[in-house]
Order: sequence, then structure tokens, then C-alpha cells
Amino acid sequence: MDWNRVEGNWKQMKGKIKEQWGELTDDDLDQIAGKRDQLEGKIQERYGLERDRIRQDIDDWYGSQRW
Repeated sequence: MDWNRVEGNWKQMKGKIKEQWGELTDDDLDQIAGKRDQLEGKIQERYGLERDRIRQDIDDWYGSQRW
């Protein structure tokens, strides 16, 4: 997976990420700034999921995006 696409289009991706993980705030997303490890950490913090589950969920979400 080429996460650089997400980082490069972060402003556009924030809305899609909020659709998927609605408990993330705008401040969270500004702080994450496209960094996948920080996104994983915030999702884990907000949803209380295991790190492996979060990684899989992010991979699934990324794969479903229309580029």
C-alpha cells in the first residue's frame, strides 16, 4: 500500500476518514496530518480496538477508495 497518496491528499482525505471513523475530531485529524501511525493510535484511543484490527480496518478502507 502506498500511504503517500493519503498524506499528499490529506485535506481531501480528512472528510472520508471522518465518514469511516466519526469519533475522530477535526483537531485529531489536524494533529495526525496524514501520518498512518498517528491515525492508528487515535483510532485505538477513541474506539478501544486492538492495533492489528485497526491496521486491517485501515487497509480495508484504503483499498475501497477510488483514486
